[in-house]
Amino acid sequence: MTKEADTPARRGLRVNGAGIFAGLVFFAASLTPSLVPRDAVIQGVLGGALFAFGYGLAGVFTAVWRWFELPQPRPSLAATVSTLLALAGLGLAVAALSQAAEWQNSIRVLMDLPEVETTHPLQVGLIALGTALVLIVCGFIVLALVPLVRARLPARIPQRLANAIGIVIAVVVIWGIVEGVLVRYTMRVLDQSYAALDSLIEPEVEAPQEAWRVGSSASEIDWKDLGRDGRRFVARAPSAAEIGDFWHAPAKEPLRVYVGLAAGEDPSERAALALAELKRIGGFERDVLVVAVPTGTGFMEEAAIAPLEYLHKGDVATVALQYSYLQSPFSLIFEPGYGAETARALLRQVYDHWTELDSAERPRLYLQGVSLGALSSENSVRLYEVLGDPINGAVWSGPPFPSPTHKAATDEREPDSSAWLPRLDDGSFIRFTNDGSNLQDGAPWGPMRIVYMQHPSDPIVFFDVAMLWRAPDWLTGERGPDVSSQMRWYPVVTALQVAADMALSNNAPVGHGHQYAAQTYIDAWMVVTDPPVTADEVERLKALFANGKTPGPLPAAKEAQ
Repeated sequence: MTKEADTPARRGLRVNGAGIFAGLVFFAASLTPSLVPRDAVIQGVLGGALFAFGYGLAGVFTAVWRWFELPQPRPSLAATVSTLLALAGLGLAVAALSQAAEWQNSIRVLMDLPEVETTHPLQVGLIALGTALVLIVCGFIVLALVPLVRARLPARIPQRLANAIGIVIAVVVIWGIVEGVLVRYTMRVLDQSYAALDSLIEPEVEAPQEAWRVGSSASEIDWKDLGRDGRRFVARAPSAAEIGDFWHAPAKEPLRVYVGLAAGEDPSERAALALAELKRIGGFERDVLVVAVPTGTGFMEEAAIAPLEYLHKGDVATVALQYSYLQSPFSLIFEPGYGAETARALLRQVYDHWTELDSAERPRLYLQGVSLGALSSENSVRLYEVLGDPINGAVWSGPPFPSPTHKAATDEREPDSSAWLPRLDDGSFIRFTNDGSNLQDGAPWGPMRIVYMQHPSDPIVFFDVAMLWRAPDWLTGERGPDVSSQMRWYPVVTALQVAADMALSNNAPVGHGHQYAAQTYIDAWMVVTDPPVTADEVERLKALFANGKTPGPLPAAKEAQ
């Protein structure tokens, strides 16, 4: 074969022992445990993708070596080394597959889940093989485009430079097709699907008859304009009778205001509607007022709001605005900042009116959000604007890793506290909890009380791009109680594992991953709002919400966020 014919595409088709070795090393590392359990399909896809990554990385290294015309080993020696590397990688992969079930079970046992099936390693291996082949073929397609691009370059350009330019242009073209066609088409389909789901009026969720309810004939907001999750949130509110029966005492009707995307053209218009409705139904006459931010789909966490309504015997008003109907990861990627913009518009309206009221008569004002809602709620507050007349506090659960206040508080924690359960100064302003058990610790609260709820196994909280090149703090020293002792940090691999975990975090049992229990919310609201209830009454309330149960007229199953 002539040198001219020895193209990147032809070289790419050769079996690369170093590439097989690197790919199998990455594959083996991907089988080790991470934060949440992975089924065979997810594990196989992740392992196959990492094999393809390792194979490609070795190919890039080889190409750079040739680019600089560094010494090449004799063909016979190169073939021998290539074979030995491939066999070594295969042995490592087989050894790792033999441990794969045990590694997954090391997480599952901490979360009280059944062990994986005995066929788990075989399923993982087959799915990984298929995934790797698809991705490697895609890589060969890119390389096959290089000669076509190079042929259209001026003949005077040196061959090596022409090959490099060809590879870059081929990658740009492929990326343009993927991003410009596949991604946009997928997003358009998702947008239409979620919009249709959001407009769905479920027969079991009936429009309210009482004038004081949002969406009634007396309301300024049409029932259809609440959106699917808004209608569910309003309809699921426990009644005064249900709360009164629990306490064996009179109770008030909890007030819930929700404004869907269809109710107004922009966040300011929807926030003005929410304020008007809140005033109409007497929200500012309650003891507790909560400005809540939903997740990306518009979903409101019933386990966060209903316990608060019970703790205060219904003397609670909650107001929320929808800012998207996409799941939180899509909303965060494709609508960055829109959640915070909407949350800020609502808080601005509510806070401005609240500060005009007599401080002795007005309700106590709190913020609440889970997942992307926590990030948006956190970003809606500018402390310098509220220091003169501070809000009373916030409960934020599962804050995503970009959350600035959460990150700053974690980074500035006391040296003897862990990243998964930080302690900030004396605990008079911000406290962190995993399960609510430590929230009574610390100095007396200051004027604002903020609680962050976070499970050590929540990848949405603990993902960090820096994991690509260094171990995270939460993997050093003592680990969280639901993090496998067999989890290890590997460059690149661990970051991709935890990124995959984010997609699975809502599949974890309640009390792990991104699933926060009502019992922990009860502990958080107890220290933040200080309701007049006894310890025995709190335990009785926790029993009411046990096992993910949420009292009320409708079931409150966990939604996709």
